[in-house]
Amino acid sequence: MAPDLSVAQFTVSPDFGPDLIASWFVFNTWMQRRLGRPIHLELHDSFAAQRAALAAGEVDMIYANPSDAAVLVRSYGFTPVVRPAQHPDEVVLAAAASSDIHHVEDLAPGTRLAQTDDPDVSMIARIMLEPADLDADNTTIVELDTYVLVAKALLDGRAEVGAFLDEAFEGLSTLVRDQLRPLVTSQISVIHHALMVGPRLAPHRDTLLGVLVPMADDPAGARVLAELGIAGWQPMEHEEAEFLIDLMDTLAA
Repeated sequence: MAPDLSVAQFTVSPDFGPDLIASWFVFNTWMQRRLGRPIHLELHDSFAAQRAALAAGEVDMIYANPSDAAVLVRSYGFTPVVRPAQHPDEVVLAAAASSDIHHVEDLAPGTRLAQTDDPDVSMIARIMLEPADLDADNTTIVELDTYVLVAKALLDGRAEVGAFLDEAFEGLSTLVRDQLRPLVTSQISVIHHALMVGPRLAPHRDTLLGVLVPMADDPAGARVLAELGIAGWQPMEHEEAEFLIDLMDTLAA
């Protein structure tokens, strides 16, 4: 069914844990009330499904993964609005606590890497495996739908190492996390998600800024942000998006 064009269509990068689904709907409700306009939140279960929605013109606003910044800006005309304050994206490489792997250098050619289809986590994980002389030619990717399944693959012995978005790793249950051994966490510090709007909502960017930037000062807004693990929002200019795009291109090279 085609989307109702009188309603803004909002989606969120599918790299967050299932425990945050309800929180994103609460965020959307809070945002609708503050903006005084209807916004439909549609969550996709994969990056492929999300990109198909973008190609079909079914997205007006997106909390975007940094790897998608280039296509959003250059192919679909999206404009950055805000990014999380003090919340860069980092990657955790982990192994089963019961394994003999204590450091990345303990991994050998033939290593099986469990990961989701999250593109920036995959890219950063590849860089983090370089100290073990591992690359696409001597590792096997075990691609799974969620970070919970990545953890399960480590515990079941179907992979030697797993790549997690740091907040997804921290979001695992204590029971699961205690059975895993973090090997290394990236410290890039400047990669982050961003809330962006497409051409239909671009004229309302300043209104969105006026609502989102002071969100942490509103008691209800602060509670929603806390549930999402976000300290607050800070404005993001086009130049910052271009820097992020260039950085991702450099890391991918």
